[in-house]
Amino acid sequence: MTTRTGHTDAIAASRVIGTDVYNSAGDQIGTIEDVMLEKTSNGIMFAVIGFGGFLGLGEKYHAVPWAVLDYDPDRGGYVVPFTKDQLQAAPSYSINELTADDGQRARDASFAYYNVAPYWH
Repeated sequence: MTTRTGHTDAIAASRVIGTDVYNSAGDQIGTIEDVMLEKTSNGIMFAVIGFGGFLGLGEKYHAVPWAVLDYDPDRGGYVVPFTKDQLQAAPSYSINELTADDGQRARDASFAYYNVAPYWH
């Protein structure tokens, strides 16, 4: 089965990690650092996007709902429908915070901030 942009439903996480992410204006804003999976429902909780910093110092990590990422083959990366200001104001976490409480706090805050309907409801 294909997605709305004509891509297949399945993709290996190893192909996603390290991919650039662009905002709605076309600016490269970060890189997918990881993908958080929800083991009990077999769902993707969110993509962990590294934003800012230099050589890992001062970098913020954002939990962005997987459903808002759209792959753009021309850019070779994912595009999120948010402005730079929206992304800068978004909740950010350390890697340890993203996995605390099984990632649910970050997941819930992310889905609320980006106004994305929760997949678990």
